[in-house]
Amino acid sequence: MKPKQKREITIYDIASELNVSPSTVSRALKDHYSIGKEMIETVKRLARERGYRPNHIAASLRKNKTNTIGVMISWINRPFISSLISGIEEEVSNAGCNVIISQSHDSYDHEIANAKALYNSRIGGLIVSLAMETKKYNHFSTFVDNDIPVVFVDRVSEELNCDKVVIDNYAAGFMATSHLIEQGCKRIAHFGGAQHRSIYKQRRDGYLAALNQNNMEVDESLILHGDVLNSEEGYRLAEHLLSLPNPPDAIFSANDTAAVSAIQCAKNKGIRIPQKLAVMGFNNDPVSLIIDPTLSTVSHPAVDMGKIAARQVLKHREHKDIITSETITLKTNLIIRESSLRKKK
Repeated sequence: MKPKQKREITIYDIASELNVSPSTVSRALKDHYSIGKEMIETVKRLARERGYRPNHIAASLRKNKTNTIGVMISWINRPFISSLISGIEEEVSNAGCNVIISQSHDSYDHEIANAKALYNSRIGGLIVSLAMETKKYNHFSTFVDNDIPVVFVDRVSEELNCDKVVIDNYAAGFMATSHLIEQGCKRIAHFGGAQHRSIYKQRRDGYLAALNQNNMEVDESLILHGDVLNSEEGYRLAEHLLSLPNPPDAIFSANDTAAVSAIQCAKNKGIRIPQKLAVMGFNNDPVSLIIDPTLSTVSHPAVDMGKIAARQVLKHREHKDIITSETITLKTNLIIRESSLRKKK
């Protein structure tokens, strides 16, 4: 019987033992200027003691990166996402690079599989809008540890030290709710997404802040959260609210898809919009102009967000000495249409 082969020591083992990140170990072993002299000596000493051997073959393969930028998104058929991709592709193409797109279908497991596939494709950078299910981010450490720049856009991780391109979701939620209050609405419901995704939590916080500033009671029964906020969920949530003994007179939805379903549900019940129910969406999807009445919404500068995310990942790809992360926040504005306009100007 052959003796059991001893497992190779990795930078993850060293990082775990020192309670630091793998990227810190990787940089310390390379004498990176961002790591203190004492930490470099500690890492190298432990590496020697544990018999760590750098994988030069793997390192040389990683240097052979392609001129390809990976893009990980949730659903390619969502108007916001398709516009985001359009912005990314334009900037990347202008830089002489290509794009590989993968979609997670909002599944954490799919996102992990996509990350592995893109890494194995030797991409030169990665742009990510997280899946709704994702709560852990270990699958991105391989990119960071191998100096492959990662930029998050819209659905971002607050835990990772990477560039982020976002909008001010709190301010947007505040503006949207304030508009409904100005239109005379007294019982304003909210459709939110998964609250571990910061964009939906911030939109909800903005909604609550507007109610509080106007001394309006917060009724928790009017705050509903969906798993994916698709059309089916939007209809189901609206049906529940409109069947209450004291139904809302307005709905602020965290996306246009669920808001449109709310309008359809209300119309099927003979509820007049906006006279009896005002509705506000989020994203300014094309469907917001097709639905009758047209949907009031919040602009979401998807193309610009895509362009900026692409510029950031290309910048980090060319300038490896940049070690600080940057959060770029874009402004939004309200687009007022028929679905919320009770007071004619």
